[in-house]
Amino acid sequence: MGKIKEYSNGEITVVWEAEKCIHSGICAKGLPAVFRPRLRPWIKMDTAKTEAIINQVKQCPSGALRYYMNAEDDKTSEILETKVEVLENGPLLVYGTLKVVAKDGSSEIKNKTTAFCRCGKSNNKPYCDGAHIKAEFKG
Repeated sequence: MGKIKEYSNGEITVVWEAEKCIHSGICAKGLPAVFRPRLRPWIKMDTAKTEAIINQVKQCPSGALRYYMNAEDDKTSEILETKVEVLENGPLLVYGTLKVVAKDGSSEIKNKTTAFCRCGKSNNKPYCDGAHIKAEFKG
């Protein structure tokens, strides 16, 4: 398994899975005081309110970022309606829980946000790996 890092502000913990990250930059553009890809540690949890961090994590197109509440008695979970969003010049984002069935019949469950390739250049089809950027995909 790839690198997994956790960052906490005491109330919430943000989990980052490097292997899933497609480097869309949505986190850094939306909350640059918290998500600072050029610095280490790259997530600085004490520069924004918990609610703002949760809202930004929910926008992660790859699911590389997720969160959990630290209090044992807080059973807050992310409830997502199924929603499809076409990113300009990027992937197709599907929010919600999905069962993805491969052409060989195998399947896997995807939670939260799943980014599907639209450019055809991904090395991780049907999922986006960020290849659309180098390919200068327009669509």
